[in-house]
Amino acid sequence: MNAPATTTEPAIRIRGLRNQFGRQVVHDGLDLEVRRGEILGVVGGSGTGKSVLMRAILGLRRPQGGAIEVLGHDALAADPASRRAIERNTGVLFQDGALFSSLTVAENVQVPLKEQHGDLPPKLLSELALLKIKLSGLPAEAADKLPSELSGGMRKRAGLARALALDPPLLFLDEPTAGLDPIGAAAFDRLIRTLQEALGLTVFLITHDLDTLYAICDRIAVLADRRVVAVAPIEEIERFDHPWVQEYFHGPRARAAQEARTRADRGPNPAFTAAPEG
Repeated sequence: MNAPATTTEPAIRIRGLRNQFGRQVVHDGLDLEVRRGEILGVVGGSGTGKSVLMRAILGLRRPQGGAIEVLGHDALAADPASRRAIERNTGVLFQDGALFSSLTVAENVQVPLKEQHGDLPPKLLSELALLKIKLSGLPAEAADKLPSELSGGMRKRAGLARALALDPPLLFLDEPTAGLDPIGAAAFDRLIRTLQEALGLTVFLITHDLDTLYAICDRIAVLADRRVVAVAPIEEIERFDHPWVQEYFHGPRARAAQEARTRADRGPNPAFTAAPEG
């Protein structure tokens, strides 16, 4: 995999983050930097606060301590201009898609456009929504469908279309392949990598999917012990001496993902290639 070009200034910089619910401390002294132009996979066991971390970065919850900088803006500042700048430059695909059930796909995609540009003509709104819908890999006829009329994979793509509505440079994905069959998940992975390369996106990707980690992530951040214990390319993470890392990256499912990746790198197996006719 060829990593995209990056700059030295991180898209996200977190220092000394503390997240706490009552007496339960989820993060304590957590540090993390997300490089511009990379796909960062975020992994960790249950209760390590992967989604809590994402919500803190997005300003959906206020941490009990620490500092968060997003695209040069203080994410914890009370300044409304900073908050608007971050919101305008980030797109989010939540695990369940978080689509409005009473709105069509096109109307869902138009929601952020109307919030940011309330004076856009209806025809232009429709054209922009259709562009994002096609960009996400959905057919044009999906625009007029309700979320309930779509398959799980199509709802994911509809949610992605809405996340891309404002052409954000920073994209957050929370378990994007959860609930998809292996073929659908692989197709979604390819879509994310294609969009990331074409649009120059920085992607913060929470996942349990080992295939996704091996297929498209430039680096992996491991959450454990209330902090980020390692951030590195997957080849280095595999060698990291931590009990959870060793169990996760060297268990049966990890070996299957590694073998699948090796087969993909080698190309088709001649033994399963049809002989030419004649």
